[in-house]
Amino acid sequence: MGVGHNIEAENAGWSFAGKTSETFVEHIKQSVPLYAEGHDIVCQLSDFFVSDNSVCYEIGTSTGELLKKLAVHNKTKPGARWIGIDPVAEMVETAKQHCADVKNIQLLHDDARLFEYEPADMIVSYYTIQFIPPRDRQQLIDRIYQSLNWGGAFVMFEKVRAPDARFQDILTQLYADFKLRNGFDCEEIVMKTRSLKGILEPFSTQGNIDMMKRAGFVDITTVQKSLCFEGFFAIK
Repeated sequence: MGVGHNIEAENAGWSFAGKTSETFVEHIKQSVPLYAEGHDIVCQLSDFFVSDNSVCYEIGTSTGELLKKLAVHNKTKPGARWIGIDPVAEMVETAKQHCADVKNIQLLHDDARLFEYEPADMIVSYYTIQFIPPRDRQQLIDRIYQSLNWGGAFVMFEKVRAPDARFQDILTQLYADFKLRNGFDCEEIVMKTRSLKGILEPFSTQGNIDMMKRAGFVDITTVQKSLCFEGFFAIK
């Protein structure tokens, strides 16, 4: 069934593999409010944490759009290493092509839950944790906290659930209106929602904050919020 941009996904069967990477950038830009603006915020935050000898990670690199923006934004620090991790081979290959002209980017086909991180100054997850099974998330956030240098930054953008049913109902309808305005038709919206059942499992704002606190983060704030999409910023 079609969910827009020539992407096909079955009921409870959304996948980033196959041909999804070919039109993923266009699809996600039309699907997520302030998607590009969030990239800008992450790049601006990097000014405070990245030095010429930093190691920085992006978890869930997809096509490499944000990772390349970060590396180019920090071009005056050519010694910084930008390492992208993604579990989908097709996404990694697309990202390698997109980032081929930036020498200090490394792209890895790997599982962030099992990866052995080097000590890092910045770790970014841009709408990725929401696709990791809830049973595995705390362990991953624990690993991220442990891998950061003291004073390092974790930036996590996530779709979030509302704190009660009425807010959730209103925000869900407003989000559907957003997608209609952006050119999706009703069938594509319904089909996308059906395809994500059991695959995209958002936590609430407080649920995400609690998860980061359990890992050890104390200093946490929101840097972007639009409807059911939120960017969190934490410092170790």
